[in-house]
Amino acid sequence: MRISYNAPVTLTFSLVAAIVLLLNATLIPGITFGLFAIGPTMNAGNFLDWIRLFSHVIGHAGWDHLIGNLAFILLLGPILEEKYGSVTLFLMIIVTALVTGLLNVLLLSTGLLGGSGIVFMMIMLTSLVNFRSGEVPLTFILIIVLYISRELVEAFTEDQVSQFAHLIGGACGSLFGFMRPRRGR
Repeated sequence: MRISYNAPVTLTFSLVAAIVLLLNATLIPGITFGLFAIGPTMNAGNFLDWIRLFSHVIGHAGWDHLIGNLAFILLLGPILEEKYGSVTLFLMIIVTALVTGLLNVLLLSTGLLGGSGIVFMMIMLTSLVNFRSGEVPLTFILIIVLYISRELVEAFTEDQVSQFAHLIGGACGSLFGFMRPRRGR
């Protein structure tokens, strides 16, 4: 029996996020906020700010933050990668990161880092895996009620968590699920 790298996008995302946090904690303090977080504003002339619109999903504030996100990513990612393919899942992650980052810069006055938006995209997308035209899965409705109501309630607490990113990630996952993207390698 051998170990297989069964979900390359999911596993690579997880590995890179762990390496970034490890580097931040040991060899390169500040790398997370330097390259893997978005500030409250963006300088359109700064190339790094454009990179951060995508890379913020890799940076995490600490091990608890990372492990909380990776628990869901490692659970849901392989299912989605099997259903949609690695290329399609990678594109969904990129689009979700970009949309979350751009909307955060345009609408909020806070910074942003972490893969929570990706987690919520995966949660909503997984609830739509068996979606058929003309039907809305009850599981999808229940997930919306549970997660959206929780995020709306928690949005009024001072907890350093971006419920906005969660909601936008969930919206992206819902759109991807209803659009039913093709399977890519």
